[in-house]
Amino acid sequence: MSVTVPPGRLTVVAIVLVVVLGTLPVAVAQDRSEVGGNVVVAEDETVDEITAVGGNVVVDGTVTGEVSAVAGNVYVNGDVGGDVSTLGGNLEVTGTVDGDVGGAAGTVLVAEGATIGGDLGVGAGTVELDGAIEGDAAIGADTITLGETAAIGGDLDYAGDLEGDTAAVAGEVTEEENIGPTGFGVSGPGTEVGPPLEPLTTWLSTVYTFVLNLVLGALLLAVFPRFSDGVVDRVATDPVRSGLVGLLALVGVPIVLFAVAVTIVGIPFSIVGTFAFLFVIWIGIVYGRFAVAAWLLREVGVDNHWLALVAGLVGAVILGWVPILGGVLNFVIFLLGLGALALGLYTHRKRGRETPTDAPAGPAAE
Repeated sequence: MSVTVPPGRLTVVAIVLVVVLGTLPVAVAQDRSEVGGNVVVAEDETVDEITAVGGNVVVDGTVTGEVSAVAGNVYVNGDVGGDVSTLGGNLEVTGTVDGDVGGAAGTVLVAEGATIGGDLGVGAGTVELDGAIEGDAAIGADTITLGETAAIGGDLDYAGDLEGDTAAVAGEVTEEENIGPTGFGVSGPGTEVGPPLEPLTTWLSTVYTFVLNLVLGALLLAVFPRFSDGVVDRVATDPVRSGLVGLLALVGVPIVLFAVAVTIVGIPFSIVGTFAFLFVIWIGIVYGRFAVAAWLLREVGVDNHWLALVAGLVGAVILGWVPILGGVLNFVIFLLGLGALALGLYTHRKRGRETPTDAPAGPAAE
């Protein structure tokens, strides 16, 4: 059985994907975040937070929250009210950071006149301190230089060659065998300095998953429009049955695959079946979110599959932020989608097995 997709429908899919994907950087830029580009905060500009992957981060103005960057240079010439995390590239602070500064970089410079209100925890090739650090410092580097204008209000734990006047340190100076970068899951000795990059990685994972689900959903709606309608109808008219079938499939299929894998001959089939089932689960996730959103939109008089797809995926992301209840609701929605998908496949297969003799002979037979 071959499937022919009208050119016009493919054009619609392409336009929708371009529009939706093209608007993602704009939405991200509103939060002053960027992947593969530069983020610049002008002198007279104020933003809440910055997250970036690749490129440079230049803060000449004010950031009231945190600054997180991976694989790029960070230049803080203005004011940062939160923490600064960096991984890769270089870090230069010539302005003010009210929070902690942590991470791993090629070179780290805290220039004369610069102030870090919290702790400093970095691993780098070269670290030069000419500014003021009000908290503690944990530094691992080949060369650590304390300039004439440097000032550390707390203790200094270091690993590497320390140069300069240690009188700049108000607390104790302790040499350690090794100090890893802080703020990235690796702490300095006896310290917890530097903010984690978990918000950045979580944001990237969310965007990546959303885009993949959006692409899969668009293909399903374009190639199988009638089947997709059937999924929505099953969820809307008989959600209990769809959910129970989804739960049965989720539990029963792995048991069958395990039973097949017990035999040597069945191992290859079990491996292929496992990957196929994982793909079906992914489709069930997308279909569930789409179907529930389409169902709810129909209740208010809106019948638009593309809007339902986007609304369903966005709604799932929002639910994911709700502790416990959000996860439960997303799981239930997944079961609805998986069950409706399984019922649709069963019905389609059953119809495909019907022979011409099974069908009515037409008016002449009446």
